[in-house]
Amino acid sequence: MLGAPTYSQAASSRAKVVKTKKVTVAKSARHAMVVKSAKAKPGIKLSRTDYRKSMVRSPQAAPRLSYGQLAGLHLGDDALNLKSSVALVVDQDTSEVLFSKNDKAVLPIASLTKLMTGVVIRDANLSLDEMLTVSQDDVDTEKGSSSRLRVGSVLSRGELLHLALMSSENRAAHALGRTYPGGMAAFTALMNAKARALGMVDTRYVEPTGLSSANQSSARDLVKLVDFAHRDPLLRELTTSTGYQVEVGARTLQYNNTNRLVKNPTWDIGLQKTGYISEAGQCLVMQAQVAGRKLIMVFLDSAGKLSRLGDAERVRSWIESTPSHTNALIETRALMSR
Repeated sequence: MLGAPTYSQAASSRAKVVKTKKVTVAKSARHAMVVKSAKAKPGIKLSRTDYRKSMVRSPQAAPRLSYGQLAGLHLGDDALNLKSSVALVVDQDTSEVLFSKNDKAVLPIASLTKLMTGVVIRDANLSLDEMLTVSQDDVDTEKGSSSRLRVGSVLSRGELLHLALMSSENRAAHALGRTYPGGMAAFTALMNAKARALGMVDTRYVEPTGLSSANQSSARDLVKLVDFAHRDPLLRELTTSTGYQVEVGARTLQYNNTNRLVKNPTWDIGLQKTGYISEAGQCLVMQAQVAGRKLIMVFLDSAGKLSRLGDAERVRSWIESTPSHTNALIETRALMSR
């Protein structure tokens, strides 16, 4: 578009980017049979067919269970009493595993998918100023989710990337994949190729939004993705900005970050992404500095809307209150300085 403002200009003029209980599920007889037969082994995978069959419910049946619940991953306790069935905390500098829980389990990852979507867009070095149009093809037919981006909305690639990473805007993420050179097939192929290049052996992508439960990964793989994405300054900025406005025709739309911790001054978050679909439960990945250490945290299949954030708080409190973590950091730095 002739005379269109650059993405950086749009970001400054149109938006203020400020970087500034346990749910008890009454299981139906069918659900109980599924949970009993699904063994909570590391790397367990449940097919979409098995999941959907288990969802045939009587009027008295409980709400949908996640793949992790069906596999019985919630049944085990852990030292921190986390509400997520999968958790992994790693020191980014040393690769030391500080905490792990079912970290080999392969589960749907919902909108954590969009972090790889952002990585592929950035790797391609495509113009962030190119204007793209949201089409009917970008409307969610997988889950029937809503969006404030109407069909026909025109935004820059940079704006779509911002909304996808900060607010988990599904149409924005889908439009990024659909308009990629070669189309959606080429884009998803690159997502999977990048995963293989990063050593993400448990990971598979079928689309760029995370609405499909066939997008699956493990906590171990997601640590590798967060570590790589954190190297990109723009991905760090977009995932941690607290709010953003876009002008779509005569409308001005205000979007906010899906992770309220980015507004908390007691947190130093370098990169983050949230996700949710019923099959995946509540998910969260973050890079953050805690007690002088750069940590990567992964929480998958948390049972409550705010419990993934509570798990992050529990991990932070544990790290800050455990002298051994601080001593290990001092010893590591001393060895590195020799």
